[in-house]
Amino acid sequence: MSDDDTPEAILARAADRARRMSLPYAGAVTPAEAHRLAETGAAKIVDVRTPPEWEQVGHVEGAPLIEWPRSGEAGAVAAFVSQVERDYRPDETLLFLCRSGARSHAAAQVLAHAGYTRAYNILEGFEGAPGTQSGWRAAGLPWKTGDGPQTP
Repeated sequence: MSDDDTPEAILARAADRARRMSLPYAGAVTPAEAHRLAETGAAKIVDVRTPPEWEQVGHVEGAPLIEWPRSGEAGAVAAFVSQVERDYRPDETLLFLCRSGARSHAAAQVLAHAGYTRAYNILEGFEGAPGTQSGWRAAGLPWKTGDGPQTP
């Protein structure tokens, strides 16, 4: 493992991105960085996509699904936060993953506001923005389909 590949170096880069991008949460990581953090046990990936996306498009093995409410309705967002609060401590390093990085950005933002000091967005998401060759799968990182959504 190189010095640039340590969890500390990755999280420092993520925090630097947060400053440069004026993010209201701890930071943003690339899919490869997220994979490295998860495989070393330095962070947990939480998938915020829909159950059909998780099961049919594919997912990171072992990453639980806690669906981000697309409606944005206050009660649904509060229920999302409550589920995260039931499953994770506010000081855990959590990496949020969606299709392109938009819903995971919203999830990290809301959770930072709720007191999660180590909430991160996975840039590019699982598939990348439409029409792009980016994201977790395009990076050649391990993933699978099926098995139904896992919960923490």
